[in-house]
Amino acid sequence: MKKLSFLFILFIGFINAQKLTSSEISIINQGDKNSALPIYQTTDENQHKTLLSLSTEIDPLDKNAAILVKRMKESLTATDGGVGIAAPQVGINRKIIWVQRFDKAGEPLEYFINPVIVWRSELQNLGPEGDLSIPEFRDQFYRSKVIQLEYVDLKGQKYSEIVEGFTAVIFQHEIDHLFGILISDKKEKEKNDSYQSVDAFKKSGSVTR
Repeated sequence: MKKLSFLFILFIGFINAQKLTSSEISIINQGDKNSALPIYQTTDENQHKTLLSLSTEIDPLDKNAAILVKRMKESLTATDGGVGIAAPQVGINRKIIWVQRFDKAGEPLEYFINPVIVWRSELQNLGPEGDLSIPEFRDQFYRSKVIQLEYVDLKGQKYSEIVEGFTAVIFQHEIDHLFGILISDKKEKEKNDSYQSVDAFKKSGSVTR
């Protein structure tokens, strides 16, 4: 009986952890709900703190999750050449990302809710990366060539897929944002590491969602 009570408490805690706060709901619904949300910058102290904070899961069935997903896409498409965005970059520390799928026909933009990388290859890519939240910063970074990803959509449907090449680089970059990891800090930690470099930007074959 005690074990069942403990599991029930954990379940309720998990559900509550997914609920958006009133301040998050206010940010998501500010202004025109069909417009882009402003992208947070490291040059602003308060916005920088948000970018460095850990993100938590979101209930995909929450109506505000759908609004956030839509507005994040508007924010990304309004940029000059951006290929991915994470919710912390629009001020919401929740696990949602958008990624341009260079591994698919037409290179579509796709969203991912509560994404988790469950496996990474030991073979590393080396390639250039910039960041929409870090003005005028670009450098070379190491990323796993292949990853296995799990996530859900706005209906709560679960997915699992293998991603490789440049698209895998984008996924890793955006998921880093969910852990408060910025490439400017990542570069400092990589200085003493060594990897086998491969071509990160060679496009792979099509992968279905």
